[in-house]
Amino acid sequence: MRAIAVSAFRAEPGLVELPKPDPGAGEVRVKVEYAALNPLDWQTLDRQTADGTPPDASPHMFPFVLGTDFAGRVDMIGSGDNRFRVGDAVFGRVTAPPPGRCGAYAEYVCVPQDSPIALVPRDMPLHAAAALPSAGTTAAQILSSTAVRSGLSLLVVGATGGVGSFLTQLAAARGTAVVAAVRGDEGRRMKALGATATIDTTHGPEASASAVRALYPEGVDALVDLVSTDTGSFAAYAALLRDGGVAVTTRSVPAPPGVAWSDYRLAPTAALLDELASAVASGELEVPIDMELPLEKAPQALIQNRAGGARGKTVFAV
Repeated sequence: MRAIAVSAFRAEPGLVELPKPDPGAGEVRVKVEYAALNPLDWQTLDRQTADGTPPDASPHMFPFVLGTDFAGRVDMIGSGDNRFRVGDAVFGRVTAPPPGRCGAYAEYVCVPQDSPIALVPRDMPLHAAAALPSAGTTAAQILSSTAVRSGLSLLVVGATGGVGSFLTQLAAARGTAVVAAVRGDEGRRMKALGATATIDTTHGPEASASAVRALYPEGVDALVDLVSTDTGSFAAYAALLRDGGVAVTTRSVPAPPGVAWSDYRLAPTAALLDELASAVASGELEVPIDMELPLEKAPQALIQNRAGGARGKTVFAV
């Protein structure tokens, strides 16, 4: 089968030919039709020490097949009881160890039937399903952790990417006033997704802070920062919170003293995938797909995503 993999840490990803994986007990093998790009896919390659080994003790398999989110059809069932059948259209996340054994950037993937995998609703295209698991789950769980609700305000930094686009929609549906921090001309798109207001971060941090304070002189109720990787940048946005406001980061950046802080960690479930997919199928939630590329273009797309400035989700046709 074709797959995008690396032969070692620090190696460049490329298209390779590998044997089809065989499903183990309780697993299903999925013939992948679409895979979605997530920052985690390239961040995995960057998680290494100076000598090129991973920072944790878990074993990794090489060639290491990249990719986390997929959609396709079940083509083989492993031994034992299983809730899926051959031919089922499914989508989900690759979570089974060891890392690298199976990845979404491949023609076939094996996943446990009790992992974050769900049936694709009949009215939902497979490319949209592939783009949903990581970004949609992250947005929904962040929204729960911040406890924002109707009448409150939320500043989203990095709003134009997949997580930010989903978060903006889900928060707006709750009656939350979303201020989307964007770069350049993305304001119109974010307002169409439900943002109450947008600020253009290309004018610099001081201009961004002034724009937020003009909207909320007492500070916003919550902050979700999806992009800041240093304490200074995160602290500058956290300074825009009202007293008692909460800040959430997805980049493990410590908050300044006196700020209620949450370092988000993804905890996907099949039940949440079902909920998100139902919202997409009913038209309540839009999947923000920016680009659809052939699998062979994945290495270049990873480089582009690492540079930042994503506008929605990128999916690969496998």
